[in-house]
Amino acid sequence: MNRTRAFAITLGLLEVVAPNRIIASAERLAFENPETGRLRRWTVPIARLEGTLFVWLAARAEGPPAIARPLAAALGAAMALFPRSALEFGLAISYENAAELEVNSWVVPLTRVLGACYLVAALGARRVATPTPEENASGDD
Repeated sequence: MNRTRAFAITLGLLEVVAPNRIIASAERLAFENPETGRLRRWTVPIARLEGTLFVWLAARAEGPPAIARPLAAALGAAMALFPRSALEFGLAISYENAAELEVNSWVVPLTRVLGACYLVAALGARRVATPTPEENASGDD
């Protein structure tokens, strides 16, 4: 297994096992007033579901399903082109009091950069054929 896949699986497992810790850490980094946020009741279960999805996608031998690429591209484009709107939407669905949260100045530019990364990854991704047993035995890497 390559390092990227192992890293994605590890992050996904952490999100499944300890979503509250990850959310609390992210709040401390992203908000000027992290103690103010009131999570919606579905935020932690959705975080666990997201972690499970990351693990599943990273662990699949045949790579992500075909639908993952256009979804990641659309999400990335929205985040890259409209980072403030994407952030506001994400906060509104995750927090009961999103309007009260004060986001640090670097969060909007980071949202744009993450969106661009999603877009580049989705557009640059291609299916890689799994080596056949004969190719593995020949030692040609």
